[in-house]
Amino acid sequence: MPATVSIHSHQNHLKWDNSLPPIARVSSGDTVSFSCLDASNGQITASSTTSSLQSLDFSRLDQINGPIYVESAKPGDVLEVEFLSVKHASWGWTAVIKDFGLLANEYEESLKIWKLDEEEGYAWFNNQIRVPLDPFMGEIGVARGEPGAWSTIPPYKTGGNIDTKYVTEGSRLFLPIECEGALFSIGDGHACQGDGEVCGTAIETPMEVVVRLTLVKTPHILSLPQNNKSKGFYATTGVGDNLLEASKEAIRAMIAWLSAEKGLEGKDAYMLCSVAVDLRITEIVDMPNFVVGAFCPLSIFVDRWI
Repeated sequence: MPATVSIHSHQNHLKWDNSLPPIARVSSGDTVSFSCLDASNGQITASSTTSSLQSLDFSRLDQINGPIYVESAKPGDVLEVEFLSVKHASWGWTAVIKDFGLLANEYEESLKIWKLDEEEGYAWFNNQIRVPLDPFMGEIGVARGEPGAWSTIPPYKTGGNIDTKYVTEGSRLFLPIECEGALFSIGDGHACQGDGEVCGTAIETPMEVVVRLTLVKTPHILSLPQNNKSKGFYATTGVGDNLLEASKEAIRAMIAWLSAEKGLEGKDAYMLCSVAVDLRITEIVDMPNFVVGAFCPLSIFVDRWI
């Protein structure tokens, strides 16, 4: 049985930087548990009010727990992150924050504190509206190959703030490795979120998460593919500062997967994408980069019926 390493909430950092010393070292196939604060780094609590936003220190936001060094990980490898357990806290928050979000400054600042009932499986917006809880981690990534300290706010080709709500318990995310040891980090727990996270925040919440980290030494896809068995899809991701180019990247990666895994020629995979694959903007507020996902339902393949 692979060893389990536990990472505590205070063991976090605020930049993607391949010069940071790892806080733990693991082997391929090991499991790691993380206790993560919410995206405010503990500045917002269950008793906070809208006035609390005025004192929010933005330099402390979107901290990530890690980095974790994976033995034998080299540039060109891929890190498979399997989500074994994702558990939210009993509360969470959503906010309209000045100068942030798709409709920045069209509305005044506001903070909503949610009660999260895991047993019920819903959070009540008011007495007439409830939203289903489906927790996931917004920040998942490995260090970039380029030197320097890179913000945790935007997503990158190596992951980061991808805010993709489909990477839930039971799913697997594949991250392209650009530096020795991979230097994996995770954070920014969400109890639920709509595609795009348009106001800039989801239901932000502290999170307990357990992942298995496995090296893939012979990868054929290098664009953040996801495999969510519980929801029955395979998805590829495009990341960039142009939505059109990110969309093209996601579709090209899906065509590559269909060709490699299902034996389709490129033109046939392209046509299949047009009739069966959904293209979704999964993150649009973490400037300067956006995330677009291409989602292929696994139910279209006959071997899934057996």
